[in-house]
Amino acid sequence: MSEPPAANPAVTSFPAPAISLPLGLEVLRTYSGALVCLEILFGSLVWILVASSNVPVPLLQGWVMFVSVTAFVLSSSYLTLLVTGLADRINTDWNFLDVFYHFIAVLFYFAAFVLEAAATAANGGAHISRLQNTTESVLCVTYPRGNIFTILTYRQYSINVAATIFAFLVTLCYGCSMVMGFKRWTK
Repeated sequence: MSEPPAANPAVTSFPAPAISLPLGLEVLRTYSGALVCLEILFGSLVWILVASSNVPVPLLQGWVMFVSVTAFVLSSSYLTLLVTGLADRINTDWNFLDVFYHFIAVLFYFAAFVLEAAATAANGGAHISRLQNTTESVLCVTYPRGNIFTILTYRQYSINVAATIFAFLVTLCYGCSMVMGFKRWTK
C-alpha cells in the first residue's frame, strides 16, 4: 500500500509576518511604543490648537490640519494593531512598513511645522489695542517682514506659537521612531 502524497507546504502555509516589536501591552514598555504614544498626544495637540485658533490662514494651516488629523488616525490604528496583537495575523513586513510610514510622516510633519511657523511669523507684530477711556479698538501694524501678512489677535498668535512648538516636537518624535525602526529593519 502506498502513502498518499504529502501536501505541499509552500501551498498550505504562509511565512510569519516580520515584526520585531512585542505585541500586546508589552509594546507600550518599549521606546518605540512610548514614541508612538507621544506622536498621538502631540499630534492631537497640534490638531486641537490649530482648530481652536479658528484657522486664520487657511491656505497654510489647511495642510497642518490635514497632516495632523491623518497622522493621528494612522498612528492610532498602528498602535491599536500592535496592542491588540492583530499585526501578527497580517502577513506583511511590519519593520519595513514602520520605517516607510515614519519616513512619510516626518516629511509631511516637517512641512506642516514650517507652514505653521510661517503662518505664526507672518503676524509681523500686528496687534489690536483698546484706546484708553473708550470701548473702541485700534489696529497697530508694523511694517511686514515678508510676502505673507496676517493679522492675528494675541490669543490666535499665542495658540499658533504653541501649535508650532508641538508640531516641531511631533516631527522629532516621528524622526526618532523612523531611526529606531530603521535599526530594527536592518538587523
